[in-house]
Amino acid sequence: MPKRPFQKDGYMHFSTLEETIGKTPLVRLKRITAGRNNTLLAKLEGNNPAGSVKDRPALEMLEQAEARGTLAPGDTLIEATSGNTGIALAMVAAIKGYRLVLIMPENASSERKQAMIAYGAELIEVSREGGMEEARDLADNMIARGDGKPLDQFANPDNPLAHYEGTGPELWEQTAGTLTHFVSSMGTTGTIMGVSRALKERNTEVQIVGLQPEDGASIAGIRRWPEAYLPGIFEPARVDRMLDIGQAEAEHHMRRLAREEGIFAGVSSGGALAGALRVAAEVENAVIVFIVCDRGDRYLSTGLFAEES
Repeated sequence: MPKRPFQKDGYMHFSTLEETIGKTPLVRLKRITAGRNNTLLAKLEGNNPAGSVKDRPALEMLEQAEARGTLAPGDTLIEATSGNTGIALAMVAAIKGYRLVLIMPENASSERKQAMIAYGAELIEVSREGGMEEARDLADNMIARGDGKPLDQFANPDNPLAHYEGTGPELWEQTAGTLTHFVSSMGTTGTIMGVSRALKERNTEVQIVGLQPEDGASIAGIRRWPEAYLPGIFEPARVDRMLDIGQAEAEHHMRRLAREEGIFAGVSSGGALAGALRVAAEVENAVIVFIVCDRGDRYLSTGLFAEES
């Protein structure tokens, strides 16, 4: 939580950038209605300083590694990413002075690549066909050769810890404990794992809804992993229900968020809205929270915000 300025030893003390991560707004949708007296609430994670929900685990993973002594000044970090984690890690590495090598599929948007480079990260691209699986394999090989140290967002328990300690309690506080459903896209699964644990400890009746892409869909930030690549942090029992989201469905609802609610976000956030609306069609008097993972400006070059045919 950002700290207010305070005086100590005759000097004013102000927040640092990493202290502004979290405590993001939760807003009620006004024009996209769910009917049946349901309330739709969007958690605006694009308001984090590097622009996504991944700012939270990026900081948590790095600081916990420092606290354990597994990272030292001058170390090189290596991480496979589809975009948002890479940008967040690049920001935190810049703050703390680490060299960072990021590995990602070549078909990622140019804005995401440029943002990582702007923060000083080094970027290695793998083929579109190989995707994140190839990126993860290359990262593992480089780490095995001693080229750098891993944070490994897919297996690092500090990833969901960030959401167990931050995002989940924030949602409980912001809704005064009234939320009935939590809807989240699933990539590394860190967000849904940590939030589920935090909310279920407070109310076991809260329903946790995870989103994965339909077969053939390619939605940045939402993955259906092959069994061999399933994130180590994923615990199926923490998700009450899984929904498959289509490509066109996610893109359509992404545009709706911008044009009807003024929320400029990426495709996975459109998928989250689509999932929340599906849930709302089945329930009454519910308070449904969904995660708006990032900002839409990192997808402009893809043409996704063009008029629909």
